Amino acid sequence: MKVAILGAGAWGTALGVLLASKGIPTALLCRRKEHAEALRAHRENKEYLPGVALPAYLYPTHDPEEALSGAEFAVVALPSKALDTLRDLPQAPWYLSATKGLFFREGALLTPSQVVAALTGRPVATLSGPNHAEEVARFLPTASVAAGPEALARRAQEVFHSPTFRVYTSADLRGVELGGGLKNVLALAAGMVDGLRLGDNAKAALLTRGLKEMVRFGTAQGGEEATFYGLAGLGDLLATAYSLHSRNRGAGERLVRGEALERLEDRGVVEGLYAVKALMAWRREAEVELPIAEAVYRVAYEGLDPLKALQELMGREPKAEG
Repeated sequence: MKVAILGAGAWGTALGVLLASKGIPTALLCRRKEHAEALRAHRENKEYLPGVALPAYLYPTHDPEEALSGAEFAVVALPSKALDTLRDLPQAPWYLSATKGLFFREGALLTPSQVVAALTGRPVATLSGPNHAEEVARFLPTASVAAGPEALARRAQEVFHSPTFRVYTSADLRGVELGGGLKNVLALAAGMVDGLRLGDNAKAALLTRGLKEMVRFGTAQGGEEATFYGLAGLGDLLATAYSLHSRNRGAGERLVRGEALERLEDRGVVEGLYAVKALMAWRREAEVELPIAEAVYRVAYEGLDPLKALQELMGREPKAEG
C-alpha cells in the first residue's frame, strides 16, 4: 500500500514519520519545490520539525501526480485556509482530514471534512485528538480518534495504530471536528490568561467553563455530548491550552502582551484566529451564547482591552453551574 500526505508542515511531517516508521511507503507533498528538495537532501524537515530524522519510506515530493498516484488514500494535513488548493490536485479514492478548523459559508458552519468532501466529491474521515506534532514524531505516547464512516474510520485506525500512537474510532464525525475547532479558540483564551498572569485558579475556571461552552455549541450543531468529554474534546483542549508547543495558546499570550495581530503567525498558522471568526458569524445567526469565544474575538479583532474582557466575563449575572 501507499499513503499520500498533503502538506509538509510539522503535522504532516509527523504523520509521515509515523507511517513510514511502520514500513508504509508514504509520499509527503510539499507546496514548494525547494522545500521538497531540502527534505530529500537533509532527511529532516529543518523548517517545521527540526531534529527529527525522516525514515527511508517517507518520500518528499513537489509533484502532485507523483504523490497521489497509486495512493490508497490521502491525508489532508493542510492549514484550513489552504484547503481550497485541493481542487487543483489529482483525486484520491478517499481522504483522511487531519486539519482542525471551522468555516462559515453561505449561512452554514462547516467543518474541514465537509469542505474536503465538497472540493473532491470523495468520502472523508478525520483524525483528531491531543496530538502535538513534536511529540508524535518523537514517538512519545499519544492517543487519537478516527471518526467518520465505519469502514474508513476502522481503516485509518488500522493504518495509524502503533505502539506509541493509540487510535480509537468514533461514528461522530461532526462532534469530533467541532471539538477540534473550538478548542483552538479556547486555547487562545488560555494563552491570554497566561499572558496576563492571572493564575491557576483563573485558568482552571476558564477551561471548565470553556468545556461547557464547547458542549453547548457542539450539541447545538449536531455533535454527541459524550464526544466533547473524550480525546477530541476535553483531551485536545487540555493539550492545546497548556502545552508550550501550542501555537494557539502562545498566540493568545503574545496578543495580550501587545504583539500585533498580523505578527502572530510568524511561527505557523494559528487556526483559532480563523475559527473564532466563523464562530461569531454563526453565533449571530443562531443566537447561541458563547461568552468566552466572543471575548476572544473582541480582543483579537476589535481591540478590546483584555482586562476589560475579563471584567465583563467575571461580571456576568450569577447563575447555577448546570
